[in-house]
Amino acid sequence: MDIDVDLIRRDLAQLVNIPSTGGSDAEIAAQRWCAATLTGLGLDVDQWRLDLDALRSDPDYPGEEVEREEAWGVVGTSGPGTPALILNGHVDVVPSGDPDTWTGSDPWHVREIDDRWFGRGVCDMKGGVVAIIAAARAVSDLPLTRPFAVHTVVGEEDGGIGTFGTLRRGHTGDACIIAEPTAGQVVAANAGSLTFRIEVQGRATHGSMRSTGHSAITAFELVHRALAELEDVRNTAPPEPFGFLPWPISVGILHAGDWASTVPDQLVAEGRYGVMPGESFADAKAVFERTVARVASSDTWLSAHPPVVTWPGGHFAAGRLPEGDPFGDQVATAVVASGQPLPPLVGAPYGSDLRQYAAAGIPTVQYGPGDIADAHAVDEAVDIADVVACAIAYAELIVARCS
Repeated sequence: MDIDVDLIRRDLAQLVNIPSTGGSDAEIAAQRWCAATLTGLGLDVDQWRLDLDALRSDPDYPGEEVEREEAWGVVGTSGPGTPALILNGHVDVVPSGDPDTWTGSDPWHVREIDDRWFGRGVCDMKGGVVAIIAAARAVSDLPLTRPFAVHTVVGEEDGGIGTFGTLRRGHTGDACIIAEPTAGQVVAANAGSLTFRIEVQGRATHGSMRSTGHSAITAFELVHRALAELEDVRNTAPPEPFGFLPWPISVGILHAGDWASTVPDQLVAEGRYGVMPGESFADAKAVFERTVARVASSDTWLSAHPPVVTWPGGHFAAGRLPEGDPFGDQVATAVVASGQPLPPLVGAPYGSDLRQYAAAGIPTVQYGPGDIADAHAVDEAVDIADVVACAIAYAELIVARCS
C-alpha cells in the first residue's frame, strides 16, 4: 500500500498550524481545510453549518464546555450508497497553555525530532486525521465496489456536538473506526463521564479566630473522602475488556477563599465522574448525589448547610462494540496486514465519540497513532512510524470492507 510520508508531513504541518481550540474561529478554519483536502482527493464532500440551536434543543444533546457560535460539519464519501466503513477524526484541540513551556516555544508549529512529530494536536488527534487522509489517498485509484466515508468533526473535546450533528444530518455507515490515539491497541469499549460541580458553604471569620468560623475547605474534606470511598466501590471487579480503575472520580478544579487571613466561607469543586457501561446518566447522578447527601447528614455543619451538586458541561455516555461483533477482529486483521503485531481489544476509561456511533447502531472501535498519555501534554508528540502504520492499516481496512 503506497503511503507518502512527505504528504503526511505536509498535511500535519498545515493542520497543526491552525490553532483549532474548541469554539475558536480556527476550529472552523480546520474544517474548511479538511473539506478542501477531501475534495482534492476526489471525494464527494458535504460541508454544512451545524444548526446549533436545533442540536442544543435535542433531548440527546451531548453538551458543550466552551462557547461556540458557529460550527461546521464535513463528510467526504467515495461514492453513492451506504458506506461500508466510516473513518472518524476530530479537528478540535485543547489549549496549548504557556508557549514558553514548550520546546521551541511554538506549539502550533510541527517540529521533527528523533523520528517524532511535536506540536499541539499531533497526538490528539490530528495525527490520526492525516493518517485517514493518507489512507484515502492510497486507495483513490482502486476499484472499490462499496463506498467509504471520512467524518471530520469538531467539539469532541467538550461533549461531541460535531459527531452528534453529523449523525443527525443522516450520515451513517456499516461500521466506524475512530483514529484516537490507542498505543497499538484496539479500543472496543469506553467508559462514560460527567462533569460535576459541588458548592460547599462555610462561615468566614478572621484567620486568627478560626475556631469561631467554619472553613469550607474543612467541610469539603469530608465530601472528598466520601467520593474516594465511592470510587473504590464502583471500581471493584470491572468487567472485560476494562482494566484497572475504568471509571474514576477526579477533582480537577478547587476554588476557595479570597484573603489569606480569612477563613473561607465557600468552596467550589469541579471534577470528572466516571460512568459505567449500561448505567444511565440519571442513575449515575443519583448515586453521586446520595453519597454527598449521606456524608452531609452525618456532620453537624454540613447537615445544616448541605452541599449543592450540579452537572455542567458535557455528558459522555459509555459505549462499546457489541459482544461477538466481527468488526473488532477485522480491524485487528488489518493492523497485522500493515505489519504491526496483533493488537489486543481493550476498554478505555475516557469518553469519546465511540459512544455516539454505538448508540446509533454502528459498530465502532478506536485505533490510532500515539498514546493517550501524550495527549493534552506540553510537548505533545507522536511517533512518525505510528502515523504511517495507522495509515496503512486504515487503507487495508478500506480494501477489506469496500472491495
